[in-house]
Amino acid sequence: MIPFLHFGPVEVPTFGLMVACAMLIAFYVLRADMARRNLAPKDSTTAEMFVAVPSLVGIVGAKLYHVLETPRELFADPAGQLFSRYGLAWFGGLIAGLAAFVWLAKWKKIPLLEMFDAGSAAAALGYGIGRIGCLLSGDGDYGVPTSLPWSMSFPNGLVPTTERVHPTPIYELIAACAIAWALWRLGHLQILRGPFERGVPGAKAAGYAIRVPISDRVFHRASPDGVTTLLRWLRPGSVFAAYLLLTGSARFLVEFIRINPRTFFGMSNAQGASLLSMIAGAILWRAIGTGKIAADGAPLAEERTR
Repeated sequence: MIPFLHFGPVEVPTFGLMVACAMLIAFYVLRADMARRNLAPKDSTTAEMFVAVPSLVGIVGAKLYHVLETPRELFADPAGQLFSRYGLAWFGGLIAGLAAFVWLAKWKKIPLLEMFDAGSAAAALGYGIGRIGCLLSGDGDYGVPTSLPWSMSFPNGLVPTTERVHPTPIYELIAACAIAWALWRLGHLQILRGPFERGVPGAKAAGYAIRVPISDRVFHRASPDGVTTLLRWLRPGSVFAAYLLLTGSARFLVEFIRINPRTFFGMSNAQGASLLSMIAGAILWRAIGTGKIAADGAPLAEERTR
């Protein structure tokens, strides 16, 4: 493994380099998604802001969450723990990054759930690419020992091991790419939802006619009742709900073969956070499908008056 690259007297951590690559790729994905949703033109700086600010705030949040998980070590060496080159917690980064994302959406007056939908594929892909930084630095994010042909050892890593173990960052990259692709496709259907509803009034009567050009075969092949159901579940926020469910599930499963210590109910802290992510995604998905939440994240009028 290569924890650091040396360019003369300059030492560049490979983890930080991959985080920078993740931010760059997430920017291009987010910019494309915002443009196709007409949230911001491609030549604006809005996408840059929505990547840079949450990413930087997320890194700070990830570091703080990590050091607060072990208060004894923090009090023993506060400066060393806070300013070390490694030790970032995914859940802390998620909380801080989401908070910054919400603030920016409110500031830019973009409906919150629509902005979350636009950022979901970018966040999933960026996370997977960032995990390769963990692989290159060997920072202890690998898995338990295994005899599988693709097992790896990390003798020169920041947290070295000579045993052959599961290369869990690679697993997470593969899962992240699959999730990002699924979210992008779901976003495509979500974008088609508007013209489809305008072309098929009510989308309920049998023998409906499409009055706008719709090329996606999912709509073509669905029955009238199926189209009605599909349109309902593609409301703003559905892509973000799927992101919470899918990424939470992927992280929950990979933790079974990670070396992270178990803290409660036989689960690691990351598994507990992943479980919360899945629960939040399921609740949001249900609220969207039953029409209880608007694009800005607030309850709909009929729900507020109950």
